[in-house]
Amino acid sequence: MYAEVIIPLALPKNYTWQVPDHLLEGLQPGCRVEVTLKNKKYAGIVKKFLTDKPEAFDPRPIESVLDAEPLIYEKQLLLWEWISQYYMCSEGEVMAASLPAHFKLSSESILVFNEEFGDDFSSLDHDEYLVAEALLLSKELKIPAVQEILHGAAVYPVVKRLIDKSVCYIYESLKELYKPKTETYITLHPDYISDEKLESLLNEDKKWSMAEKQMELLLSFLHIQKTEPEVTRSALLKKSGASDAQLKALITKNILVAEQRSVDRLRVLPRNIQIPFILSAAQESALSVIRDHFKSKSVCLLHGYTSSGKTQVYIKLIEEQLLENKQVLYLVPEIALTSQIVRRLQSHFGGYLGIYHSRFSQNERFEIWNKVRKGEIKILLGARSALFLPFTDLSLVIVDEEHDSSYKQQDPAPRYHARDTAIYYASLFKAKTLLGSATPSVESYYNAVTGKYGLAELLERYGQVAMPVIQLIDTKKFFQKDGSKVIITPALQEAIQDSLDHKKQVILFRNRRGYSPYQVCRICGWIPQCKNCDVSLTFHKMSNKLLCHYCGTSYPPVNTCAACGNHEFIQRNFGTEKIEEELGVLFPKAYIARMDVDSVRGKTAHDMLIKSFEQQRVDILVGTQMVVKGLDFDHVDLVGILDADSLLNFSEFRVNERAFQLMEQVSGRAGRKDGKGKVLIQVANTKHPILQFVIHHDFKAFYAQELAARQQFSYPPFSRIIRVTFKHKIQDIVHDAASVFALHLHKEFGAFLTGPGEPVVARIRNQYIMELMLKLPKNGSTIAFAKQVIQQQRAILQNDRKFRSVTVTPDIDPV
Repeated sequence: MYAEVIIPLALPKNYTWQVPDHLLEGLQPGCRVEVTLKNKKYAGIVKKFLTDKPEAFDPRPIESVLDAEPLIYEKQLLLWEWISQYYMCSEGEVMAASLPAHFKLSSESILVFNEEFGDDFSSLDHDEYLVAEALLLSKELKIPAVQEILHGAAVYPVVKRLIDKSVCYIYESLKELYKPKTETYITLHPDYISDEKLESLLNEDKKWSMAEKQMELLLSFLHIQKTEPEVTRSALLKKSGASDAQLKALITKNILVAEQRSVDRLRVLPRNIQIPFILSAAQESALSVIRDHFKSKSVCLLHGYTSSGKTQVYIKLIEEQLLENKQVLYLVPEIALTSQIVRRLQSHFGGYLGIYHSRFSQNERFEIWNKVRKGEIKILLGARSALFLPFTDLSLVIVDEEHDSSYKQQDPAPRYHARDTAIYYASLFKAKTLLGSATPSVESYYNAVTGKYGLAELLERYGQVAMPVIQLIDTKKFFQKDGSKVIITPALQEAIQDSLDHKKQVILFRNRRGYSPYQVCRICGWIPQCKNCDVSLTFHKMSNKLLCHYCGTSYPPVNTCAACGNHEFIQRNFGTEKIEEELGVLFPKAYIARMDVDSVRGKTAHDMLIKSFEQQRVDILVGTQMVVKGLDFDHVDLVGILDADSLLNFSEFRVNERAFQLMEQVSGRAGRKDGKGKVLIQVANTKHPILQFVIHHDFKAFYAQELAARQQFSYPPFSRIIRVTFKHKIQDIVHDAASVFALHLHKEFGAFLTGPGEPVVARIRNQYIMELMLKLPKNGSTIAFAKQVIQQQRAILQNDRKFRSVTVTPDIDPV
């Protein structure tokens, strides 16, 4: 018997290993096995069994089995295979992206001796003892060294046992090596459970004459015990104000008992279903349409205005699945969106809900993974990576804000789009997928109106609240003394003051973080640039640094021009930091907060800021795209878009779609409760056609114009795009590689080929970049053939000594 095994490497195909007879029993697809490749050991996943021996080579044997039952299931293996084929990557890369770190081991792992264990190895078996002794002497060992110590015996089971016994740690996850979280619980000693014995104890004066604090601690314990089901050590010490020594004294006297128990890292709520709201007539109609479409179609698009109550429709659909004991996956594009929706879903579904995203520690991800695999979590809310969880009984997938570009993974591979991948994943379970948005992507809306998807519409705000009034402010009429752009125009300043006077809140949107996007020498016009990238440096005043927003390199502030020696610089344009500073001058009594990548670092920073704004402890919130997406605030009556021109001036075919979506979404934050919202858009190009669609909230008119333009130039949804990127540290080599590659593609796809050419930013991290693009007809065989040719040409190019080190990256459906 042979097995095709996926290992977490970017290999062109999966390799085959032989399954020894003694490992056959109990080994199933989805289990991890220990295999060797080029003298390095890996924990791979068995994809399938084969009976025929490969003709070209003799497979090496699998060395050990790491799991008694599958870690992932058949449908996850099918998903990995589809992602690999569709997005032109290896299944090993999908595996590396899918599994929590604690499930991945490789020969590069370093074992580090745990000094706290000491040198008493009497509890270890022979193999464990040999490795532990070597670790005691050298403190660190790589897996190949462990292999030598054990003379080729199975390494991973021994390593796993040593880790479980806390003899050592894995270096890569030293801080996050999975270990069940424990809590100390305090109970009364069995001798004093009866009321008579307890009363006798409390009345023994001699026993307590010298230990008043211990008596107070015991009384505190008895008091807490009456109101709480269980008493934790931390809660008892906090409530009583006693010391740890006093608690230990009661334990030593066999009056109290301390017991360590494993607890969940994630707060466990009672499981219940509470749906206290009633849907409006418009919501009921939309829900009915969705149900009808789901009878014949597997995907439905819900197009609903901002604040129309789409989430309540989702909640009703989730309730239906929960009552049938099914699982639901609820995707949101960014972590920033999760805090509000988590609170809403927890209030309705309690402990049925689980959350999964990149801000969780590896320990927390490990626990959630296992809860989903065992079917304990019924509703999973998460960002795009939640797609890889091992669901067993999935019946509904909700993709909220389906238009959002954050659903597309950029780097590293797999470069998948979570919306499209979710549709395929749901199909494996014969589950339904609901896409929701106030501003659907052109592709999704096209699929809906042409009948591929169902279409449900919710085109009125909840409670028939009016849409916000939108006004344009022509910034050409206003200039600062140094000729730079005005940040807050007089009209916007007056509107902000009016909102503050009426105890209302304000959101200001600017899609640039930092203080100043670039600074210019007053004499010669020189602009400080990143040494590694072809971009100007952004000044961050709070950290007093110049930052490259592409590679992350920081530089000290520049005070002397490198070209002419002048010491005077002009700050050009403005970011969220500068806006915050300006607001502090204009509105000194207002509480101002900033929401961008720099200001909301840390696991709970988003949630704390959003809660502060909800509770009206913040008057003005200024931020980047984070303030745009799906947030629901009752008291916002004014939204300001400070520089709409920056959204409208990109050389990219989706520029109009993105600009419309961003402006419509951010304007939807205003007047959600009373319909008295106002949106002021500061813009120089007031005649831009997209602005008229935004002013009238007219998505359908925008869609009609955009669709005509897409059809004229053969862009999606009328074509399928594959972009191929070339990177190398030498500019001439990357230019030559792209030209050679394009020359070969031209023979088969000349009519569909654009480029090669340099992108807008032609060098990042000291790598020069070239791109070419294929706009292919939506024909399955043509697209499959194009992928095959690209893979062949990539292999040919990298067999050429000159181009061997050129990185060639295909990206399917780039956004």
